[in-house]
Amino acid sequence: MAQELRHLISDAPRVMVVDGSKLVRKLIADVLQREVPGVQVIGCSSIAEARVALEQGEVHLVTTALALPDGDGLEIARSVREAAGQAYVPVIVVSGDAQQHLEERRFTEFVTDYFDKALGHEALATFIRGYVQPEPVVGATILYIEDSRVVAETTRRMLERQSLNVVHVLKAEDAFALLTAESLGLSTHKFDLVLTDVILKGELSGRDIVQRIRVDFAYGKRRLPILVMTGDSNRDNQAELLQAGANDLVLKPIAERLLVTKVLFQLRLARMDESRALV
Repeated sequence: MAQELRHLISDAPRVMVVDGSKLVRKLIADVLQREVPGVQVIGCSSIAEARVALEQGEVHLVTTALALPDGDGLEIARSVREAAGQAYVPVIVVSGDAQQHLEERRFTEFVTDYFDKALGHEALATFIRGYVQPEPVVGATILYIEDSRVVAETTRRMLERQSLNVVHVLKAEDAFALLTAESLGLSTHKFDLVLTDVILKGELSGRDIVQRIRVDFAYGKRRLPILVMTGDSNRDNQAELLQAGANDLVLKPIAERLLVTKVLFQLRLARMDESRALV
């Protein structure tokens, strides 16, 4: 494991699961205990229970439903942020309309991410493990489009520390050439994920890359996940990228923990689909 990420990893992670349904808490706890080595699950049915649990000891990650018996799940996120020593704990809202939340960018300074419960508890466990015990996805290759060599070098190092192969190009046209060669069987690369900046030099942007991959190449979100890096805080512009076919956004300035988690999660999700297709 990369030395630079030691501070992100726990051998015995404590994960708080907040949901009004006892059955849902048990299902999530069962799959977490199966998929995340050494995990300790703290189940809470309400905001009040979660606040008491936070006072009793630190946690490494919190998942919460939006609707809870005594209020809004976003209150949990606020409580985590306000608890002593909890400033950097990821808070994941598990929601049935996560895509809408993503498109509306209903993130606050308290919520790290939204997770679509329709993806299932196994995928949720994979997502959580990516935060508390990040592991490399061996052999994965990322096509990375960024016109700043300085930014690209920094980001490339973040990814290569996770044993990921990175093919960097400066322009959208170069990315399309590589993808075309791959689709024709003329490339030594098999791309597992595309990471692109939204603003690029030249006529084409990151949004153009997303649209062409989804429409012209006809690659779906699981076949070739796309993450778009953007410093644009405009919610309408962010929503347009997601509606065009981006799997997710990575907001600038880039935080290594978030970038690595989002990349590894999309890669694992795609591989889960591949495994099921072979069964």
